[in-house]
Amino acid sequence: MSNPRKVYLETYGCQMNLADSELVQGIMRNAGYERTAELAAADVVLVNTCAIRENAEQRIYGRLGDFRHYKRKNPGIVIGVLGCMAERLKRELMETDSWVDLVVGPDEYRRLPDLVGHALVGERGIAVRLSKVETYDDIEPLRTEGISAWVSIMRGCDKFCTFCVVPYTRGRERSRSLQSIVREVENLSARGFKEVTLLGQNVNSYRDLDGGYDFADLLDAVASVDSSMRVRFTTSHPQDMSTKLIETIAGRVNICNYVHLPVQSGSDRILELMNRSYTRAQYLERIIEIRNTIPAVSISTDIIAGFPTETEGDHQATLELLSDVRFDGAFTFKYSPREKTKAWALPDGVPEEMKIQRLNEIIDVQRSISATLNAQHIGQTVEVLVEGPSTKSTEDLCGRTESNRMVIFPRCDVEAGQYLMVEITRSNAATLFGSPLQGPRVAVQNSHSWISEEQA
Repeated sequence: MSNPRKVYLETYGCQMNLADSELVQGIMRNAGYERTAELAAADVVLVNTCAIRENAEQRIYGRLGDFRHYKRKNPGIVIGVLGCMAERLKRELMETDSWVDLVVGPDEYRRLPDLVGHALVGERGIAVRLSKVETYDDIEPLRTEGISAWVSIMRGCDKFCTFCVVPYTRGRERSRSLQSIVREVENLSARGFKEVTLLGQNVNSYRDLDGGYDFADLLDAVASVDSSMRVRFTTSHPQDMSTKLIETIAGRVNICNYVHLPVQSGSDRILELMNRSYTRAQYLERIIEIRNTIPAVSISTDIIAGFPTETEGDHQATLELLSDVRFDGAFTFKYSPREKTKAWALPDGVPEEMKIQRLNEIIDVQRSISATLNAQHIGQTVEVLVEGPSTKSTEDLCGRTESNRMVIFPRCDVEAGQYLMVEITRSNAATLFGSPLQGPRVAVQNSHSWISEEQA
């Protein structure tokens, strides 16, 4: 029996891309291909791409250049570009990058084995058609790590924010069935996973039309699978953050008291230009409701600096919002124009150096807030899900609180995937540091400590 063909896969971008890569690996495994982490051992090299920002695409182009040199030495290898960048640029990748054999969009992954098979005998291929129904509901992703898992619950987006290319690269919203998601989580629990994160471009708009379930129903059903398994979700849209959902989070011990709620700007004028469908006041009302219902909640956000026509007054409104809300963390970006989006046609009158300056001001304000909040937790005890060795010291381990805060602590008799109580002894704007207090716990406890999320 001949040895199976081997697939090497690199992933760029968001958690959705990470989940898609596991999906692709599952599809290729079912077709008889074997996963490899060694480029030199691969018969097929796939790059799962991101198109949200220009710098992400430039990084991927640079990596494709590396593969071009590699293919000159190994002409029989198949090079494939997958995902959002493949969908957005389509034939340009095939025409410009002649060493690319395959271009496959996010809704065409079922065709990968056939496309790869044709490419192995010299036939290049492109498959980028978007689907109104594809959810990959019946495909089991290939996961090799047994602590945390991404679970995709829906695909696409219907919001059409003027800066966002996702509806054009991933199509319109469609949701998986509640039962299929619950079965996947049951399987993960049986395999020893300790944490799941439900993924969607806007999870709040999840709908199981056949069963009549919304996202709150799904979240409650997933949390019921295993009380010792932490449940997270991302990303939420403020317009669809319902009272029912907030109460569901508050009512379940193992649903993490952490909400990522992108605001993007503190200016009503900019929010309208972005087509965000809420005002600053409405966003603040939602924050108040979340904190009143979930007193120990940790909240993070996304912010874009330098959106077209943004004035200094608009920028100051964003800084004021940061000070008013006091987010535990923020993922911040300077505006990156994307073709096909409505914002592409707006006059981008904010100079690049001003975008960078405003971005740095936002980061400085948020870093100060995060440092202040973190300092308040010195002396507190938090429950940590141990992930493994720290990336910065072989003498330390790391793990996360339920509110997604990274904690560093000295090595002790504990294994990855166990829960550990840690006393916080110091902190900075991004990380907590502490000392273990006891041996590992076997289940999530309702500690509800107010710990901030890692700042981007």
